Amino acid sequence: MSRVCELTAKGRQVGNNVSHANNKTKRTFLPNLQNVTLISDALGRSVKLRVSTNGLRSVEHVGGLDNWLIKTKAEKLSDRAAKLKREIAKKLTVAATSVA
Repeated sequence: MSRVCELTAKGRQVGNNVSHANNKTKRTFLPNLQNVTLISDALGRSVKLRVSTNGLRSVEHVGGLDNWLIKTKAEKLSDRAAKLKREIAKKLTVAATSVA
């Protein structure tokens, strides 16, 4: 399982540990990933995703999982999240055509 956020594509970064003597050794900075269950209002079900805490805050700020997926480009999302985005878009277009 890769250490990449499924919603924001945030991954590991590479940098240096710098000692007091200014010795530099390589290290990695990992994102704070959490396994969370998010609820999709359009699909009417919950979805388990591996999301960074920063991504989780962003989802809450935008107004939920459905709004986040609609506003985010499919290239930035993981395969599972992109599939969810297509399902939600399909549900919303069917709902919009039945109302009109």
